[in-house]
Amino acid sequence: MSNAKVLPLMEPADSQAVVPCCPPLTERPFSAEEAEVAARMFKALGDPVRLRLFSAVASHEGGEACVCDISDVGVSQPTVSHHLKKLKEAGLLTSERRGTWVYYRVEPSVLAAMGQLLTSASAVA
Repeated sequence: MSNAKVLPLMEPADSQAVVPCCPPLTERPFSAEEAEVAARMFKALGDPVRLRLFSAVASHEGGEACVCDISDVGVSQPTVSHHLKKLKEAGLLTSERRGTWVYYRVEPSVLAAMGQLLTSASAVA
């Protein structure tokens, strides 16, 4: 079992609101903690294989994907597992083991928080 700390991107205040980890980039300078959380997310997505895997999970029918359905990204299976682990550590994916396979999902709140981070302050208000 991994003892890596997962930093949440956001904590929803209620079922409708999305509270991002950080304010929109154009609103104000980040605090050190906000920059750390955002940098972890962007660093995880900064690798082309990770970005392809994240996109494959996010766009998969039903909002989740079996590792068996998304592992064809031009690298070996152990490398796919490594990249999926990095995406999980960054708080971008969650997973669930079902029998032999692991299923990954991107929580809708994560996508919403990422979108708000990259939106101008005037567009959020």
